[in-house]
Amino acid sequence: MDTDKIKRLLSRYAVYGLILAAGLLLGWLLSPGNAGGASHEGHSHEMPAGEDETQRWTCSMHPQIKMDKPGKCPICGMNLIPLLTTGAAAGALHPDAIQMSEEAIALANIQTTLAGRQSPVREIRLYGTVKADERLSQSQTSHLNGRIEKLFVNFTGERVQQGQTIVTIYSPELLSAQQELLEAARMQPAHPALLQAAREKLRLWKLTAPQIAGIEQSGAVSPYVDIKATTSGVVVNKKVNEGDYVSQGTVLFDIADFSRIWLMFDAYESDLPFLNVGDRLEYTLRALPGKTFAGNISFINPVVDPVTRTVKVRVETANPGNRLKPEMYAGAIVRSPLKEYANQLVIPKSAVLWTGKRSIVYVKQAHTETPAFRLRQVELGPSLGDSYIIVSGIEEGDEIVTSGAFTVDASAQLEGKRSMMNDETPHPATGPGSHAVINVQGLCEMCKDRIEKAAKAVKGVSTASWNKENKELRLSFDPAQTNPEAISKAVAKAGHDTDKDKAAQAVYDALPGCCKYR
Repeated sequence: MDTDKIKRLLSRYAVYGLILAAGLLLGWLLSPGNAGGASHEGHSHEMPAGEDETQRWTCSMHPQIKMDKPGKCPICGMNLIPLLTTGAAAGALHPDAIQMSEEAIALANIQTTLAGRQSPVREIRLYGTVKADERLSQSQTSHLNGRIEKLFVNFTGERVQQGQTIVTIYSPELLSAQQELLEAARMQPAHPALLQAAREKLRLWKLTAPQIAGIEQSGAVSPYVDIKATTSGVVVNKKVNEGDYVSQGTVLFDIADFSRIWLMFDAYESDLPFLNVGDRLEYTLRALPGKTFAGNISFINPVVDPVTRTVKVRVETANPGNRLKPEMYAGAIVRSPLKEYANQLVIPKSAVLWTGKRSIVYVKQAHTETPAFRLRQVELGPSLGDSYIIVSGIEEGDEIVTSGAFTVDASAQLEGKRSMMNDETPHPATGPGSHAVINVQGLCEMCKDRIEKAAKAVKGVSTASWNKENKELRLSFDPAQTNPEAISKAVAKAGHDTDKDKAAQAVYDALPGCCKYR
């Protein structure tokens, strides 16, 4: 190879080397660590504006643990995971508050509303049926002994008019009474009182004055008598047939007048304090959809039904055209102003979580960049249908969760904070110095319960968990109130040796047999 060719090759390689060096230099100059940020031992990291520089770490099994750096959970030994940063408002966040991102709130459909005051009106719903007015119902009876010769009313539901003949009765007693009347009429000049007595006997058998006068004038007697209807209405019960023998007082028909009717509603015991005679109500009937009627309460039964635990509430109304028929279903609404709760806070029922003993709501914490919610225990007043009166627990203007409260509570439970299932406020960890591990001797679950109970009895201890496999008691505590030495002594005093203290022999001997570890 000649000298010129070698020179050309060297010159080409030199150019390639210079290009490669220039590329490396340019890449180093444009790298994020050298793009204008402050340097820290050969590199720089400029935080975006508003980002929290402090990263916290927590345990997925024990959310109350919060550390400033990664590591192991002091309770269960699991690796810590990064905790959701709270942004610039972290300093103002209440320890019990549950912070949720905007995306999580949208996915859970969490909605809020401002608590406000109003003059509450309790809406009471009642259900019942149409009944006949008992005061307008009558029984048609036989006033003398005899046999049903002819019926003029043949079926239930037939309408009758007052004065209408409803039955003809054959009665031998009536025949004798008529003969006595005619005999007394002939003896009237000598014995006028006998005529009056004979007439009165027939009047008691419900013969009318024209009927008695007709017998006296014609002089003819008959064993048949017509029974007249004493009221107008509908036959609701037919009790006799032609040919039946009846005696004085036997009920022939039950007749009801439906020109006025009763609506009988059932009211529960809890509704009685809000119902009064004279209260106005609106009612509807299934048989007449689209029509609304109104009336006033005329009577409230003073006795509670022992089976249904309800009280009958009565409304009286006219019934033109007999549109309302007995046993039709009816529903009513009574709106009762609660004067004793005037100008009280009222919130929707959907905002309240009821645990059996406590009623809680979640209130949105003010002045935070990321939405945060905090549990409040409230005292409920009367129910207003879809809302509750609040006696205490929240203030006017508080922004409460009205939709998705259960989701917020579930997040609180996962983070180990106060919730509907946990009424105790967890003690937050105060830093790395607030955790410790002590070796404690024991054998069974009874030992575990005794050891943890003794440790938690020490003021300042927030959590205590003993593992019977490795004999380790993992602690979280406030170093300003206690220390591992004091906790160790308390556990030893309960009868369990630690790596620092030994239990007294008398206390150890008093332990159950399954707990003897020595």
